[in-house]
Amino acid sequence: MCLDGILNDLFEIDGEVAAVTGGGGVLCGAMARGLGAAGIKVAVLDIAEDAAQKVADEINEHGGTARAYKMNVLDKDDITRVAAQIEKDLGPVDILVNGAGGNSAKATTGPDKEFFDLPKDGFEWVFALNFMGTVLPTQVFARGMAERKKGLVVNISSMNAIRPLTKIPAYSAAKAAISNFTQWLAVHINQNYSRDIRVNAIAPGFFVTAQNKFLLIDEKTGELTPRGKTIIDHTPMGKFGEPEDLLSTLIWMLARGSRLINGTVIPVDGGFSAFSGV
Repeated sequence: MCLDGILNDLFEIDGEVAAVTGGGGVLCGAMARGLGAAGIKVAVLDIAEDAAQKVADEINEHGGTARAYKMNVLDKDDITRVAAQIEKDLGPVDILVNGAGGNSAKATTGPDKEFFDLPKDGFEWVFALNFMGTVLPTQVFARGMAERKKGLVVNISSMNAIRPLTKIPAYSAAKAAISNFTQWLAVHINQNYSRDIRVNAIAPGFFVTAQNKFLLIDEKTGELTPRGKTIIDHTPMGKFGEPEDLLSTLIWMLARGSRLINGTVIPVDGGFSAFSGV
């Protein structure tokens, strides 16, 4: 077999339809566009319909196939309704990327907000969005995978799950739960439904997004903030990630040649998780 044939066999993505939650965001939008470029039909799912539509339009404009859907990852009835519509429009979902998530100021400590005073509803909102916002779509979309005996689930964990960051206890705990759930689900699905369904997670390091940009880079000077400098000083590669840096790991996880990659959480972090600080 020629080298091209070997590479095509290893990196071909099995499955024709992918659902990407949080697909209107910066990181998951890049993932959705990457899947579209790889020839996968993409259902771009987001509570912000306009953002999802923009990503879907970009995929279609570049020769891919995508549809945008407004979906609330915390409403199982809504997820079920959208899943049925996706199957009518694009076909059964073979790939689920659970990317919806976020943090809240109500669950973040600071000079005027001690941990002891953070409100219960702030923790509940962050934990629900990140953790239950992964569990509920998985319950709906992975049921079809279990029935068809094949499928791929990729959860989006975080560096916070590996090395909890200061100030954001709820987000760190929720992402740690996603990593644990990823391992649990991989075992559960294989033991009870099919050994041809794989569940993995990506743990992104530090990427500049609209949500965190001015936590890392001073809006007025363009210089790193103290927090941004600390991150870079503890990242051996000395740089923040670009959204496209996640695509090769995503494609590798989904590829036919990765058929034994299961129950893993892969950091994409420039070495941050490997550095002890000394």
